[in-house]
Amino acid sequence: MSVTNNSAPLDHEFGRRVDQVIDTAVEEGRIVGAVILVAKRGEILYSRAAGLADREAKKPMTPDAIFRLASVTKPVVATAALALLDAGVIGFDDAVAKFIPEFRPKLADGSEPVITIRQLLTHTAGLSYGFGQAADGPYIRADVSDGLDQPGLSMAENLSRIASVPLSYAPGTRWGYSVAIDVLGEAMARASGASLPELVDRLVVQPLGMQDAAFAVRDRSRLVTPYADGPGKAVVMGEHHRVPFGDGFISYSPGRVFDPASFASGGTGMNGTAGDVLKLLEALRSGGGPVIRPETAAAMTTDAIPGLETGMPGWSWGLGFSILRDPLAASTPQTAGAWRWGGVYGHSWFVDPALGLTVVALTNTAIAGMTGAFPEALCDAIYGRQA
Repeated sequence: MSVTNNSAPLDHEFGRRVDQVIDTAVEEGRIVGAVILVAKRGEILYSRAAGLADREAKKPMTPDAIFRLASVTKPVVATAALALLDAGVIGFDDAVAKFIPEFRPKLADGSEPVITIRQLLTHTAGLSYGFGQAADGPYIRADVSDGLDQPGLSMAENLSRIASVPLSYAPGTRWGYSVAIDVLGEAMARASGASLPELVDRLVVQPLGMQDAAFAVRDRSRLVTPYADGPGKAVVMGEHHRVPFGDGFISYSPGRVFDPASFASGGTGMNGTAGDVLKLLEALRSGGGPVIRPETAAAMTTDAIPGLETGMPGWSWGLGFSILRDPLAASTPQTAGAWRWGGVYGHSWFVDPALGLTVVALTNTAIAGMTGAFPEALCDAIYGRQA
């Protein structure tokens, strides 16, 4: 398929095109509800709450709706980690065992390599995710939590389970999306003497005014009901819900967030609004102030794994999210150097710094809101791309 850009990003027609994408997805039942924000150089040019926050209760989506953020948590925690690095509390090349001495995963041959803070941030530590493995994969057999399920599970127990499984590869030699940010969150807490929720709140949430961003839900009345892909329209997510993904499945327990004994997952554990996410991304796009130094923000938002491939054509990785190396290989209208990621509860976001463009799309529908037809069509609508 060939693609062309027949109009500039954010032309006078882009709002109509975005509306059409959202309306189609909601009318077809693929997406139950969504909040979409589009900003250019800090000015919000498009803002819409569409569909329903709770379909069965016929509760409309609202701009201040709170979502389980899943992996939208990662850039928040990564930013907090880089603030600790700026302060000299941790260093890129520090061994993780310096902070978590009992966490010593080994390779299949029994050798124990050094894992560093940098490798956790870049997902090059040799760790994995259960949902990235087949149904009988080692993380599944060890009952490792990806941070989305098993309410009440402690960090100590999950770290023990992770370390009981051989590393997938020698640290630094490959890229593999993983529980690394959960491990990083614990290292941050040990290094600073504060809990991860306290750190994130002090270093990122409060300085940026992210009013509802937290590991707990600050206003349950605004928390959306989660849905999952169904055979036709989306279905209400059960309390222990599995969604097929790749060769395996993603395991969810939406009630996990209400159990204070659940470990604070640095990779998937936060909640917040679309406005909260926009504040973080805009701070990073504009140089990191007031949370990290400009040079730190620049390192975060550039290719941090040169020479390694992610398995996502055209995309590399920075210090918290993916970085666009080759728009043609990625088949995207975004500019080289753009950064993006999402979350498996149904979210996507991207920043195109060359254009000063920031887009946040939070939905209550896994996985359709994160990957596939909806986020792709949304991106195309913003850029005016036609097949």
